[in-house]
Amino acid sequence: MAEIKPTATASVKATSVQAKKSSNAISWIAPLVCIIAGYAIWRFMMGAEGNFREPDLKGGFWPHHVGPKDAFSRIYEGGIIVPLLIGMFLMVVVFSIERLLTIKKALGSGSIADFIRKVQYHLANKNVDAALAECDKQRGSVGNVMKAGLRRYKEMITEGNLNTEQKVIAIQKEVEEATALELPMLQKNLVFLSTITSVGTLIALLGTVMGMIRSFAALGEEGGGGAAGDLAVGISEALYNTALGIGTSSIALIMYNIFTTKIDSITYGIDESGFTLTQSFASQYK
Repeated sequence: MAEIKPTATASVKATSVQAKKSSNAISWIAPLVCIIAGYAIWRFMMGAEGNFREPDLKGGFWPHHVGPKDAFSRIYEGGIIVPLLIGMFLMVVVFSIERLLTIKKALGSGSIADFIRKVQYHLANKNVDAALAECDKQRGSVGNVMKAGLRRYKEMITEGNLNTEQKVIAIQKEVEEATALELPMLQKNLVFLSTITSVGTLIALLGTVMGMIRSFAALGEEGGGGAAGDLAVGISEALYNTALGIGTSSIALIMYNIFTTKIDSITYGIDESGFTLTQSFASQYK
């Protein structure tokens, strides 16, 4: 009977990487809370009775106040699209803070480049324990991936049933599995910022068009020079939607680009970590 050679999948232990437990409740709670808060700001702060010369005393969901006293209360007359735009702006703020805290944690302490150089130095001196200690100090995504790879690296040093190529493949697989667990955490909720970047201006344009339709309809019904003045006021109120939408989309785009740039730097560090481990093992444990 032909002799069966050991393979990496048959002899190597299962991955030591554990899936991260994370709650994604913020992804559906935050948008709902932000929209409600946006309506509350529009209805009870911008639309407060004291902000208008002729308030609608009936109140209700959408009071028809007339004669805003300042620019802040004039935004109220932009219509029911305004609270949605305010809610979207609040979403940008909430998810920007959430991503900022998450990515800051993922970056860990110190420079990623310096961390990788220290690990390379320790591996060159065959001091795997010191390299693992550096991972504990780094405490970021790159450190987590490197630590998972180093544990398998250490196991492969004493593994006698595999050749060098199989050991390198085992280390590479461990790094890939650790990376697959880290990247989703980094990219989570960025979809909200990218969506607001695209949709914010369109929703604002919808509010502006609705305001323009309402203004021209009033002009057609009333006619006369006084109606032309009301038309100008109505157009200015409708344009508040455009201003809010453009401002919200611009901030969302800026924050999205900032976060993707930081994620790219972390991803590059992770890729360099995997390359460091496989090349180090292949050169020192032939």
